[in-house]
Amino acid sequence: MRAVRVGVVDVGANTARLLVAEQTVDGLLRVAEERVPLGLGAEVERGGEISDGKLAEVQEAAYQLVGTARAARAERIDVLVTSPGRQAANGQDLAAAIRRGCGLRARVLSADDEARLAFAGALSAAMPTAKTVAVCDVGGGSAQLAVGSPEGGPAWIRSVDVGSLRLTRRYLGGDPPSRAELRGVEAAVETALEHVTPPLPKAALAVGGTARALRKIVGPSLGADELAEALRILAGHRSKQVSSDYGIARWRAEVLPGGVVLMIAMQRLLAVPLKVVRGGLREGAALALLEQAEAAA
Repeated sequence: MRAVRVGVVDVGANTARLLVAEQTVDGLLRVAEERVPLGLGAEVERGGEISDGKLAEVQEAAYQLVGTARAARAERIDVLVTSPGRQAANGQDLAAAIRRGCGLRARVLSADDEARLAFAGALSAAMPTAKTVAVCDVGGGSAQLAVGSPEGGPAWIRSVDVGSLRLTRRYLGGDPPSRAELRGVEAAVETALEHVTPPLPKAALAVGGTARALRKIVGPSLGADELAEALRILAGHRSKQVSSDYGIARWRAEVLPGGVVLMIAMQRLLAVPLKVVRGGLREGAALALLEQAEAAA
């Protein structure tokens, strides 16, 4: 049978990302990947909505990324919008700009749908043997936590409207951040997670940009000690040096301290180390598209 190729464009708080993939006997094969930094979350934090100039950038990014997907022979393409679509006062204008750019309808995900797709993508990459698994996804504008099983999917989901970029914009002005600023982030995170009490999993996976960056700094296992070490490094060095030393994009290094504080709190709730995996939202959405193509065939 001919392999079906699909594309997923994910428009998030920090970047718009493309994944083109197909299913093989060994799992999901990445055919093409691309990203465009947009900083939509920063716009939302500044004024509550996305400016006309930034919407024009989004339109161009949608044109570019969907064009790449079509050039890579993706037969089905899904365009997803995460926290900016939920949090911006003009989220409908964001979806309209995407449609003008690429001709496809953008789907603004609910926080629960975002968590479910990230859970499916994470488990497809890790294939854990534990009966109960958690997936932690710290994004720029929000963070999702899902707990469930490999067979049944997520049974418990929570989302909080704080993320690495949002925390940075609200509480961190220094580079590196001061101890007092970090205490402000810790207090905000504690408030956001006050009523979040997940069932305790046997294993936990971490996905998203914060997790990928931390893997470069302290490795793929993020327990309490590794996360504390990452925060110590970030609190002691300017973002420019962190970017250079660890091969992390400068904009990512700037928002990473806030993301680490949030991840420390989420890991503490789960009481097991977080294993960083490559799969996540885009992989979960690609698997859903592949299932649709198989059903149609």
